[in-house]
Amino acid sequence: MIAFYNLSASVRALFALWALLLCLTNIGSTVLAAVKKRYRFTIFGLLLFAPVYLLWQVIFDISLFGATEKAARISLRLCGLPTVLWLIVFSVFTALSVIILMLNIIYDKKYITPGTIKLYLDKMPCGICCWRDNGRVLFSNICMNELCVAVTGGPLLNGSHFRDAITNDVLTVDGKVWRFSCRDIFLDGEKLKEMIASDITTEYVKAQMLEKDKAELSQLNRSLREYYLNIDDTVRRQEILQAKVNIHDEMNRLMLSTVAASGKDTAELDHIFSLWEKNALLLCMEAEETDDKKASGSLEQLAEAMKIRLIWKSELLSALSEKQRGLFFSAAKEAIINALKHADAKTVSISFTETKAYILCGFTNDGKPPVGPVKFTGGLLNLSVLADKQGASVSVSTDKEFTLSIFFPKNTEKQAIQPTCSSPLADTTKGDWYKYNFKHQKELAKNGI
Repeated sequence: MIAFYNLSASVRALFALWALLLCLTNIGSTVLAAVKKRYRFTIFGLLLFAPVYLLWQVIFDISLFGATEKAARISLRLCGLPTVLWLIVFSVFTALSVIILMLNIIYDKKYITPGTIKLYLDKMPCGICCWRDNGRVLFSNICMNELCVAVTGGPLLNGSHFRDAITNDVLTVDGKVWRFSCRDIFLDGEKLKEMIASDITTEYVKAQMLEKDKAELSQLNRSLREYYLNIDDTVRRQEILQAKVNIHDEMNRLMLSTVAASGKDTAELDHIFSLWEKNALLLCMEAEETDDKKASGSLEQLAEAMKIRLIWKSELLSALSEKQRGLFFSAAKEAIINALKHADAKTVSISFTETKAYILCGFTNDGKPPVGPVKFTGGLLNLSVLADKQGASVSVSTDKEFTLSIFFPKNTEKQAIQPTCSSPLADTTKGDWYKYNFKHQKELAKNGI
């Protein structure tokens, strides 16, 4: 059998290279096991590294000094062994080194290790950083390091300084919106600081869109609410417009009838004249008045057209709401028309009485008072219905002079104010109303209404 030192220099060089590779493999296995805290494999790697390194030194010693006295005794002894034995030993060391290395690699793929956690956290789209109270950074992933460079202009070296540099919980960095949250955690009894940066760009854009849609929806709701509040006025104006169209059509028909009428037929001419008079009265009634001055002017024009003197004993009260003013002017027109139509009156007086509980509007004419109870039909009936919708009431008085009165309660809810017995809305079971009405009739008489 050939001794190892009798081999050629090139063969011994191959064994030396083999030994060097085994040394590097065992060093790698030892470090990998130590990082994963697998201390048993760390010891195995060191135990394999020691004899392999010894064999590598023996081969280096023989190659340098040869089989002479300059070589170490252990080198001469080991190199004097048969070459086959060297092959067996190297093969065994190689097999053991490969097994330990493969076990470390397989463990890294099957089990969670600190390296696995670090690799996973570096791939996360959010930033994570952990540091001690003194600012020393224990851990930070790639995303947080990049954010620190973008915000502070330098690397992440002190966690406290980086936290102080973040002036707002939500920041825009490189076109993305990030939310930063910081909290205290405890690890192995030690208090640490943890900060997480989350990418909320998509949520932020959607939130802005939602706010925009919310504002548009609020505007739409306000428009719908205004439309709902004005729908009654819109319908009323449409009805008035249609009534005007009908009146003008009737006027055209009357004009043609007047032209075609015979001047000798007195009865026919009287009939046509009465129709002209009715249509003229309707045309003078402007139901769309909203402004007080315009409505008052329209009321004066109506009175002047009907040759009735209109007397205002006091100015229009500012305490009346817009709807109450509309009802007041409607009642005034009805009072003027009825004064001419039923009483042949020449004067209509308008007065106001205000107390803490109500506002009283009175319309008194100097014509002939009606005989018997006044029935609420036609315009008076419509006026009573409109007043009831507002919580007001309409009543009439026929003592000495005819007076049409409207009671407006000042509180928002309906008062126990009811129309007199001459109104179709009267409630005969409420005796308190008659006492209340009689009291105010006395007040009206005192004031000459």
